[in-house]
Amino acid sequence: MPAPTSSSSLRPATIKRRRRFLSVDYCPTTRIPAVRCSLQTDARLGSGSLPSPNLARQPGSVFPIIHTVHSIPTPAHPPRKEEKQQQCQDRQIQPSDEPEVETPSPQGPAFEQEASENYKPKTLKFWLIIASVFAAMFLVALDRTIISTAIPQITNEFHSLGDIGWYGSAYMLTTAAFQLIFGRIYRFYDLRKTFLACILLFEVGSAVCGAAPSSVAFIIGRAIAGIGSAGIMTGSMMSVIPMVPLHKRPMFQSMFGMVFGVSSVAGPLIGGAFAGRATWRWCFYMNLPIGAVASVFLLFFLDVSKKPHESVPISKHITRLDPLGTLFFVPSMICLILALQWGGSTYSWSNWRLILLFILFGLTSIAFAVVQGMMPDTATIPFRVIKQRTMLACAWVMFFIGGTMMLAVYYIPLWFQATKGIDPVKSGIYTIPLVLSLVVASIISAAFTQRIGYYVPSMIVCPCIMAVGEGLLTTLKPSTGSSHWIAYQFLVGFGVGLGMQTAGLAVQATLPKEDIPTGISITFFMQQLGGAVFVSVGQTILSGRLVDHLSGIPGLDAKAVVNTGATDLHKVVPAKYMGQVLSAYNYAITRIFFAAVALSVVQLLCALCVEWKSIKKDKKAGSAQDGQQQKSEES
Repeated sequence: MPAPTSSSSLRPATIKRRRRFLSVDYCPTTRIPAVRCSLQTDARLGSGSLPSPNLARQPGSVFPIIHTVHSIPTPAHPPRKEEKQQQCQDRQIQPSDEPEVETPSPQGPAFEQEASENYKPKTLKFWLIIASVFAAMFLVALDRTIISTAIPQITNEFHSLGDIGWYGSAYMLTTAAFQLIFGRIYRFYDLRKTFLACILLFEVGSAVCGAAPSSVAFIIGRAIAGIGSAGIMTGSMMSVIPMVPLHKRPMFQSMFGMVFGVSSVAGPLIGGAFAGRATWRWCFYMNLPIGAVASVFLLFFLDVSKKPHESVPISKHITRLDPLGTLFFVPSMICLILALQWGGSTYSWSNWRLILLFILFGLTSIAFAVVQGMMPDTATIPFRVIKQRTMLACAWVMFFIGGTMMLAVYYIPLWFQATKGIDPVKSGIYTIPLVLSLVVASIISAAFTQRIGYYVPSMIVCPCIMAVGEGLLTTLKPSTGSSHWIAYQFLVGFGVGLGMQTAGLAVQATLPKEDIPTGISITFFMQQLGGAVFVSVGQTILSGRLVDHLSGIPGLDAKAVVNTGATDLHKVVPAKYMGQVLSAYNYAITRIFFAAVALSVVQLLCALCVEWKSIKKDKKAGSAQDGQQQKSEES
């Protein structure tokens, strides 16, 4: 019997049937299929028959080809390592011994190159810019809470007890209404000029508040400062992005969480100190020198790529800012914020004014959404951005973390004031554990994220720790010792600190360069909206539970107790009822912390929807950029 002849040595005349098949091999490193055509011969195959399943096959899947393909002989032996590397190189694939290359940033190499060139942490100029940016951000965050302990002196001077609600809501209202608009402005116009204009607007508002001769002038100043604060929030982060590359950004991003946390406690302390020892007007005058120094440094040192000058008509500039969408969005925010501010305090939730405000909010919001869909090119919130999975999940993460944080910041001090009988300034001191743990956790989270290159782990752990701390806060009693409430606050603050900066990182790592201002403005807006919504929800829970528990006490006006406030209970509550009232306050406030636990659970579900994307840099590109950066610093 003659020896079998290999397929590679057969001549066409000796073959009864030739079949060509696709043999799919895989690159040894990337497992990307490398398709080739091999020549297989079997004299037993008849016309139209299929290969036997028992026939030997080459590695990979084999498929019959109908069309004509030039045959490439199949090698008799498996390819060597050098041949595999050559095959990968032919297909522009890195061989297996090369370091892993991370997914490039969606902002593009030019964008990251600019950040790498500007990142010079060994220079004084770099840190002057960073300090100026965060000084402006700190003033904005401080302005939210600084008047809380100064309001009694303000109302005494202006004799305007009925305007108290406007002192806080005017600032919050304009900040929320203009937050998204600045996302559009930063997209189309020069970063430095826009940021400086926002600081100037905030300074003007602060000056008006400090020099206000009447309550109306003070409210107008608060509204002007709120518009400036909306631009500073987005602009501060937009100023850091071109200064710091993405893989180095977590540590700087964590500073935003620290600023908000520290200002939440420092605001009432500073406001109380000025109101008690000097004048409440210094709560606003102090912004002027700090803002002026920051503006000077930013004017001379903030050097980022400028937008190309465009000679376009004024109508084009107006169209860019989505005037029709803004026409519906601003009224919708005004209606919502007013309803939340008045509900449960000035008016009952069933009052016709609040019902009308909520109806108008719904109608204007629907109209705004329709405009965004019909005019996508000029939309304030383009559907392509909000439909992106990570962007949508991060927006809701910030909504719930903002709500949870504000519930803790507002109602933990209130618990101290009601159950311990202390003043607002001292209650602010008692919440220092909350802020310290937030700062520590922000640093740990930034270092951990920068080390592993992924922000999702911190985003997932954040609500878990928060839920534990908030659950423990529900066990508070008037007799609870300091060791317990310190530990409970530490857990809540630690959880908040872990996740405060992660959503911003996710947005920057996911969205294209031109959509980053919009994404950042959306996250800030959702954080503020969450705080406004759930502070009002907490007030509703507090008032409702207090009335339920106090209405059964004979001779005690439950509504009068609710309207009096926690620090003045002794003025309206007889001594024999004080124990029952304190117990009712404790019960009502701990119900609020149950709501915070629920928010953390929903926040966890949203965090699980975020894409896992690495922020690490390409090692080869990074080494080249580091070399260029070192040369530029030496020069």
